[in-house]
Amino acid sequence: MNRFGTVVIGGGQAGLVMGYHLRRRGEDFVILEGHPRVGDSWRRRYDSLRLFSPPRYASLPGLPIPVDDCPTRDEMGDYLEQYAAHFELPVRTGVLVTRVSRDAEGFRVETDDGEFLADQVIVAGGSHTVPRRPAFASELDPAIRQLHSLEYRSPEQFADGTVLVVGAANSGTDIALEAAKTHRTLLAGRHPGQVPVDIDSWRGHLMVPVVMFVFRHVLTRRTPLGRNAIAAMEGHGVNLVRNKLAHLEAAGVQQLGRIEGVRDGQPTTADGEVLTDVGTVVWCTGSDPDHSFLDLPVFEGGRVRHERGIATGEPGLMFLGLDFQFAVASATIQGLDRDARYLLRQLRQNALRGASRPVTVDRR
Repeated sequence: MNRFGTVVIGGGQAGLVMGYHLRRRGEDFVILEGHPRVGDSWRRRYDSLRLFSPPRYASLPGLPIPVDDCPTRDEMGDYLEQYAAHFELPVRTGVLVTRVSRDAEGFRVETDDGEFLADQVIVAGGSHTVPRRPAFASELDPAIRQLHSLEYRSPEQFADGTVLVVGAANSGTDIALEAAKTHRTLLAGRHPGQVPVDIDSWRGHLMVPVVMFVFRHVLTRRTPLGRNAIAAMEGHGVNLVRNKLAHLEAAGVQQLGRIEGVRDGQPTTADGEVLTDVGTVVWCTGSDPDHSFLDLPVFEGGRVRHERGIATGEPGLMFLGLDFQFAVASATIQGLDRDARYLLRQLRQNALRGASRPVTVDRR
């Protein structure tokens, strides 16, 4: 049996930022990562993925990412692996957490490589792991190849015929632009709006610090403006950042309204148009967190109950990297550092109070 003060579940950017701060404070902890290598959560995304953030805003605390421009998928994955090695973070890879429960000894973390006991558990992974598809997806003709954006890697996965991309946000437009190079491509879904400048231009680089400041310090759950913005984004997603309507038009991507059903095995639009000759459907319809390993009374409506990452009614259980955990930036690389430092303060206060006593959230 392995006993630690804190077990961090997830060795992606959220888990590593938490580990960085725990290491600096001399805490007794371990990071459990289910993938074979640190950074694999990025390496398993689509091949052409490129971050929106220039190096300053794609870096974790204490170590700049060694690239000159917005990093690619593989550059980000390799950087996370270098980060863990540089700070000698105690990451155990290939260890999949299957259950977290609580008994008189503390939290019991069961994995496919044995059990761990902990006074505190920080869940820093699993936020975007369960593909979300409409219920009618199962009614499509079996001859139509279906992929989710989490499963998409490259155009080699497309079948012959038209590619229908459902979901017109950032991932959907990335995939549609790539598909249009070799296939007739349809893009279905509500246009979420777009950033008014080219983020890769000098104007875009000047705008990034302003946007990052607003996302971290203005659009938070503490401000009325932030609460309204978060409510809107939770329902409809964020604006297009790099891609523009003009890019889609120039590439020949045909834009449609919503896909709302299936007729005779073929997808149909909201106005009743039946789409024939569709060989591949790519569902860019979002994803849900997978916290099913938590055997604890912390769920409400399928989501964990928390206040700024502190689990409601379960002292010692915390989360890092949740969407809109405190601010619009919370699930981004730039939002993790502040949220991690906040959780660290709560861990220290819990240690002073004793793990069995109720937690009073520090609102600073």
